[in-house]
Amino acid sequence: MLASYTGVVKDAIEEMEQAQTESQDPFSDVLDDEELNSRGNQDTYWSESDRQLLAPCQGLMKASAACLRKLSAAVRSNGKVDSPESIAQLDDLADIAKDISPSVDDLALSLYPPVDYSTVELNACKLATVLKKVLEITRASHVCLEADQSWVEFLGGAVEHNLQKAKALTQGPS
Repeated sequence: MLASYTGVVKDAIEEMEQAQTESQDPFSDVLDDEELNSRGNQDTYWSESDRQLLAPCQGLMKASAACLRKLSAAVRSNGKVDSPESIAQLDDLADIAKDISPSVDDLALSLYPPVDYSTVELNACKLATVLKKVLEITRASHVCLEADQSWVEFLGGAVEHNLQKAKALTQGPS
């Protein structure tokens, strides 16, 4: 089940990367944004500030994919169904992990032009909250061995770093 979520998240990341390479302002070589405050076609391409915002948001999406990948491996290697407590922990992990993919989709959709910075911030915060909860539940579960603590910590740091960058960028431009 976790593997199917990983595929959906990877698709969203690839789609966003492809959109970035294809989405160019058709007049970027002719007109300068500073010279013309309101361009008629501005809602069809990313401004420079929009493009800066994409990086930390993609970082959150990539952290989502890594989280699902690592969690899947930990469940495969260490998951036990020999006690009601272990089964309950696996159920809790499955319940929260299913929220990752829709949260990634919401963030990805909010990044398409025209970009509404408050919606992007809301969706970035929502995804970060889901990821932090997944990592918290993972850390406390039987699937997270001593050796797994490092990736849990690393991903937690990556989520926080990208969230703070995204929040800072959403505060500025709009």
